[in-house]
Amino acid sequence: MKASCVRRDLGRVPYEPTWRQMQALNDARDASTPDELWVLEHPPVYTLGMAGKPEHLLRQTDIPMVRIDRGGQITYHGPGQIVVYLLIDLRRRGLKVREMVHLMEQALIDTLADDGLAAERQSGAPGVYIGGAKVAALGLRVKNGCSYHGLSLNVDMDLTPFTWINPCGYSGLQTTQLRDLGVDTEQAVVADRLIGHLERLLPPLRSGALESASD
Repeated sequence: MKASCVRRDLGRVPYEPTWRQMQALNDARDASTPDELWVLEHPPVYTLGMAGKPEHLLRQTDIPMVRIDRGGQITYHGPGQIVVYLLIDLRRRGLKVREMVHLMEQALIDTLADDGLAAERQSGAPGVYIGGAKVAALGLRVKNGCSYHGLSLNVDMDLTPFTWINPCGYSGLQTTQLRDLGVDTEQAVVADRLIGHLERLLPPLRSGALESASD
């Protein structure tokens, strides 16, 4: 059976051009455009959501900060972190935004469970947490019924830049990663599992919509 989404493995790519490519794809979509999942890493970068407050950056650093068009506050992306961007036509799958966020969180929880980790949601704070520390962040933009941006999962990275911000706008929020939780599964394997859970949880395309898409 063909996958319901086109998967694109982009490697390590700079943030801003990738964001602009997401916008361009979303703006050019029509009823025949397949949904896509982009799997990648970014060089060190802070991103600040539309309502983000620059004061959540607690000190000056050499890490660039990009103000972008997703919801949420400030977060950090860097090597050793899995980023998945979800370019999904929510209408074709009968999904509301809240349901999409819940689906993304569940895929992350299921991925972590594959390595024996018990992760959970926190009310009012999108993302996934283990022992109160954030291991995965979410941020979406929905325009014309279609989503872009997505999620990030900390695997084996330098967490220090998180200490220079209020992650997602929360003062004192601790972050963690798979390596510090005793997981040494290769990042590519974790990414494959995560994509598998996302595709499993995404509702099928509605009758009359694009039936399937793959590379």
